[in-house]
Amino acid sequence: MRSRSRSCSDLSISLSASPSTSEREAPSLPRSPPAAGQPPLVGALLESLSFRSCGFGRASSSVFERQDLRLRVALPQRLRDALHAALKARDPSAGAFALKEAPGIGDMTNPWLSLAPEDAPENPLVAFVNPRSGGRLGPVLKSRLQQLIGEDQVFDITIVKPSEFVQYGLGCLEQLADSGDHSARSVRNNLRVMTAGGDGTVGWVLGCLGELYVQNREPVPPVAVIPLGTGNDLSRSFGWGASFPFSWKAAAKRSLYKAILGTVSCLDSWHIVVSMPEEGEKEQELNLPHSLRHLGECTFYDDGTAEGELPETVCCFDGVFYNYFSLGMDAQVAYGFHQLRGDKPFLASGPLSNKLIYAGYTCKQGWFFTQCISDPELRGLTNIIRLSIKKLDSSKWEHIPVPSSVRAIVALNLHNYASGRNPWGNLKPEYLEKKGFVVAQSDDGILEIFGLKQGWHASLVMVELISAKHIAQATAIRLEIKGGQWRDAYMQMDGEPWKQPLSTEYSTFVDIKRVPYPSLIINGADR
Repeated sequence: MRSRSRSCSDLSISLSASPSTSEREAPSLPRSPPAAGQPPLVGALLESLSFRSCGFGRASSSVFERQDLRLRVALPQRLRDALHAALKARDPSAGAFALKEAPGIGDMTNPWLSLAPEDAPENPLVAFVNPRSGGRLGPVLKSRLQQLIGEDQVFDITIVKPSEFVQYGLGCLEQLADSGDHSARSVRNNLRVMTAGGDGTVGWVLGCLGELYVQNREPVPPVAVIPLGTGNDLSRSFGWGASFPFSWKAAAKRSLYKAILGTVSCLDSWHIVVSMPEEGEKEQELNLPHSLRHLGECTFYDDGTAEGELPETVCCFDGVFYNYFSLGMDAQVAYGFHQLRGDKPFLASGPLSNKLIYAGYTCKQGWFFTQCISDPELRGLTNIIRLSIKKLDSSKWEHIPVPSSVRAIVALNLHNYASGRNPWGNLKPEYLEKKGFVVAQSDDGILEIFGLKQGWHASLVMVELISAKHIAQATAIRLEIKGGQWRDAYMQMDGEPWKQPLSTEYSTFVDIKRVPYPSLIINGADR
């Protein structure tokens, strides 16, 4: 049995992001001269001690912690104004006015100020909140975060998209840094991002930040999590918990401290490309989640794996997932839940009610009942897909038969699926050797592919009495989906489902391969 763990999984990255090349080559900077007067933190500490001696220790300690947190993470007002100006104008250069107010810029009388990031915070942090997550309690958390770190550093993800922040907000800081603003450079190099939402929201933010690798704009800010979704499997995997305790007022403050002080781990990310026949009506039916983007018309190159008819041109869309991709009945149930949540949001008021709705949809879709021959939606997947994979240390595609009883296929990256379950299981060494499998890790470049049968089988898997149907382990996956009796196929990645229309003449292809750079996520169990 081969070991597949890599050094990245055991590596603890330093609390600050790595400096850029130019900074590594530059000589060490002298420390800035001490500021005049008593530092605010010392004053707050003395005030806390005096209050504690009078019997008001808890309240004064809380005040001290809030002030300490704000001092650690709050950006200078001029940089906050510059960020918002760049986002509003959708132009990174719109924040150039902040350079005029930077300490030491244009003033050579004090060489200390011209070198040191005088007004840069120690642990700069911004937060994105999805107001539609957490049983619609996202706005409550947003207000709490604004109280703790400042209104200008907390963004509503439905208003300021992560991609816009990367393009315009971080671009503004980079332009200021290139112009000699050392505070902007310090903020850019040490920035961390808190994300409050479900797995789909976290994946959205990670994907947008990952574009910095492609654009050679490193360092990439690591991401912390406040779990507001239903499953929160990404959050569970990195120590951020299964849900956020809204009743605990100190929970937000504690999460922020974890975000700025926690170590950073590497996480594999997986690029998915869906190629479908170019048909105007079919494209109009697509309602893709925000984590997927249209690529337009492209050419599909067959390398010998295709079985059905291939069109000359195809319409493509792509995205990135971090935990799982699935096709079949589980994605159909998730799609029904998301449609209901959009039409009647008052029903999805929290994780418990969400799970009850999920259970109702599994019964409605027939997952718990005998398969119906006349209805293709209740059959197994063997009649619509062809599965090909590349195994570890192999560049050749290998066709893998799909068991006829399987009604959902899942490609899993982490150990958590469907609210913290481990359907792959903790397999014994003898079984691993017999199947040719290796021990599963989150940063090994391999996906675990398994199947779920009827609802009864899935239920036993979810309570971990049995393991799922093990199919394969792969470094790359290609699914060919046939049309015909099936009008649509249901897919999801990281909890974000969509209905994929199928052609009666041509096949649709789903290609999955590992992204060549790691995603960075902060460990929530460190503090």
